Amino acid sequence: MFDSHGFFKKRFSAHMKEMSRYLRYIFNGHLAVAMLFLISALAYYYQQWLAQLPADFPTAWVIGIAFGLIVSYSPVRTLLKEPDLVFLITAEHRMGDYFRNALMYSFVIQLYLILLIVAALGPLYFETYSDREGSTYLLTLVVVLIFKLWNLFANWWMLKVRDASIRYVDQIARLLLNIAVFYFLISGEILLAGITTILFVAVFLYDLNLSRKQAGLAWELLVEKDQNRMQTFYRIANMFTDVPHLKNRIKNRHWLVSFISKRIPFAKKHTYDYLYRITFIRGGDYVGMYVRLIIIGGLFIFFVPNIWMKLLFAILFLYMSSFQMMTLYQHHRTIMWLDIYPVETKVRKKALTTWLLQLTIIQAVIFACIFLVAQLYIGFVLALIGGVLFSYLFINGYVKQKIA
Repeated sequence: MFDSHGFFKKRFSAHMKEMSRYLRYIFNGHLAVAMLFLISALAYYYQQWLAQLPADFPTAWVIGIAFGLIVSYSPVRTLLKEPDLVFLITAEHRMGDYFRNALMYSFVIQLYLILLIVAALGPLYFETYSDREGSTYLLTLVVVLIFKLWNLFANWWMLKVRDASIRYVDQIARLLLNIAVFYFLISGEILLAGITTILFVAVFLYDLNLSRKQAGLAWELLVEKDQNRMQTFYRIANMFTDVPHLKNRIKNRHWLVSFISKRIPFAKKHTYDYLYRITFIRGGDYVGMYVRLIIIGGLFIFFVPNIWMKLLFAILFLYMSSFQMMTLYQHHRTIMWLDIYPVETKVRKKALTTWLLQLTIIQAVIFACIFLVAQLYIGFVLALIGGVLFSYLFINGYVKQKIA
């Protein structure tokens, strides 16, 4: 007889073993040190900012939106794999224990994010509402956990619905209600918080009723959702070590490909120049990651008050970009055609380091221009010279040695 509880234990054990293997590389990497520095700097300036908090700061909106987002984001980790579409569908009526365990795992694994957000926003809450007792905020945490559980169940029920438009409308409705509940709760409007909670419960019961009308589980959707989340984790782990399970996503971006490719001479020595540039644009999430780091780094540079900290953040985000883009060299490691290209290996390495140097110099120039916007002209000169110098030394030193 099929034991779904025992099957989940085996699947969960294999999942944790695989996750721990890659997490070991992530937390031993250079990026973990950089993130530690980033969090420490944020905590320092957060404390300084709280000391000068304006009286009219919209604390209720900030905390309400943050809590609303965190409870609305409640994905269900089923740990299903593609072969399950063939071998487990016939046992769907016996999978109750499996999915109950999956829901429990999904709730527990997301608790760290809740505790992190609650701990981060706690000082803001007590600075704004200094007349309230600590037990009030603890009660809010209890409400967050309850809504998190409700949203998790609602997401699970909606995964049985195959119509994507219905799922999107439901997600938006629950998100708005979640934000409204926590906004009213933080503001002290208990009556309005109760009314919006009743509205949320109505949507919650509607989701339950809708799921019961479905013929069965949408197995393809369950596998797709879980595989997409694992691929996201693999892309992060791929920054630190080779991940054979990573599936490369291809995006068109014709206009950007045309803009870049027509500037590359049609010659054998530029084979890898073309390959790495096109891979950066179309393969994986390199462009998105590059742009996100520029935006986030730019915001830090603009809002951090101390000029030396601005410069440190500029160098930090240049380092993070260079470190993550370095995985371009291994992007095509499973394709045999690269091994028979009549091009020397040193040409391949030079093409990558040249492209990375160009990308980081562009980033350094953008960061330097932010100093100009802030009217810090000495900072502009230091950021430009320091950024270009760091990029050249890091690419031609660490990156060259790493890919060797």
